[in-house]
Amino acid sequence: QVVLIESGGGLVQAGGSLRLSCAASGRTLSYYTMGWVRQAPGKERESVATITWDSGNTVYADSVKGRFTISRDGAKNTGYLQMNSLKPEDTAVYYCAATRVRMPTTLDEYAYWGQGTQVTISS
Repeated sequence: QVVLIESGGGLVQAGGSLRLSCAASGRTLSYYTMGWVRQAPGKERESVATITWDSGNTVYADSVKGRFTISRDGAKNTGYLQMNSLKPEDTAVYYCAATRVRMPTTLDEYAYWGQGTQVTISS
């Protein structure tokens, strides 16, 4: 069993930055792909960024390319999402998730989910 806990959300002005963290417990994440998924009010969840267990591959949604960076620290069993140049449309609850699937193509392939952290961007 993997327990994921996100932190780092908050309220920032457009153009600002935030760094989200996802701390894992219960099992090492060494062989899990990690992803960040967000859900805005009234919208479906969407994948934002994904990083494979060996950090060899990363995938980003077009809407965040060049602004967001996903990373992970194996020693700390923690994943991160650095978000720069934030826009009001980035406002959402952000979830981290983990899967043994190397590069998931659907959100259903994630086996473990955190409780989410709210990110609000003011214009």
